Amino acid sequence: MATATRQGSAAIDGRTLEIGATRDRELLRKFLEGDRLRAAHAICDLEEREFARSKWGIATRSTETVAVVLEYGGLTPQPLFVMGDGDAIATILRDVIRPRLVYLAADESLLPAVERVYRVDPGPQMVRMWVNRQMFKPVLGPAVRLSPVDIVDVNRLYGLGFSGWLPAEAIGHGVYYGVRVAGRLIAAAGTHVISPEGKLAAVGNVMTHVDFRGRGFAKLTTSSVTQELLRTCDEVVLNVRADNPPAIAAYRALGYRDHCLFEERLAHRRGAPWDSILAHLGRLIVRNKEPA
Repeated sequence: MATATRQGSAAIDGRTLEIGATRDRELLRKFLEGDRLRAAHAICDLEEREFARSKWGIATRSTETVAVVLEYGGLTPQPLFVMGDGDAIATILRDVIRPRLVYLAADESLLPAVERVYRVDPGPQMVRMWVNRQMFKPVLGPAVRLSPVDIVDVNRLYGLGFSGWLPAEAIGHGVYYGVRVAGRLIAAAGTHVISPEGKLAAVGNVMTHVDFRGRGFAKLTTSSVTQELLRTCDEVVLNVRADNPPAIAAYRALGYRDHCLFEERLAHRRGAPWDSILAHLGRLIVRNKEPA
């Protein structure tokens, strides 16, 4: 079993904090399971296929894990998830996990800690919702399971074109359902991640063509995906903007319940070249405003 690689220590409030990178999945799982619905995406990223694409930072105090930071690799902005003690998170971000541009997922209470290292843009507050077999209330309709051969239609629906970011393997490895009208794909829903080991999954990529909205197709496709996932998962989660009451109502009608509020924000590492450019421009503006 891989253990944390010691990278340094810091004294916070007189207590020694050990920080480092880790590949110890059991250590990470034990901490994340403390709030498995909040940490659902991170738990799913412990699966072998996703774990290979991730970097993990951890902070311990007297052998107790107090914070975890996950960076998921790929094109920028890279997803970044933080959970735990704010001071410990700031230290991990300063010394261990150091991407330049990230798409942050964090509790609102942790934003001040992240902002010690990153400049965080404004963004929407999100609701994490969840459902299990007992709570689920499916709806019936003409949704069909999608396969990798549908990738062109899926990306066209998402407005991404033929060379969109969603690869065919995403449909092959996930669960996607869609609705067609006269052969045209007009609504779809799918998954972000699935964890057979954790018995968790995250619904995502819910989209209805603008000409067909307001007819319940998003609710139908989400129901179909959720029903399939609950065959093997104990819980299914999804994210929705807090300022989207119709979507929240639709998911609640399927049995989903609110779990927590959190923030999704674009964040730029302080001290990166762009920050230096902005600071220089700011100084020029101030200088030009000074009287001659």
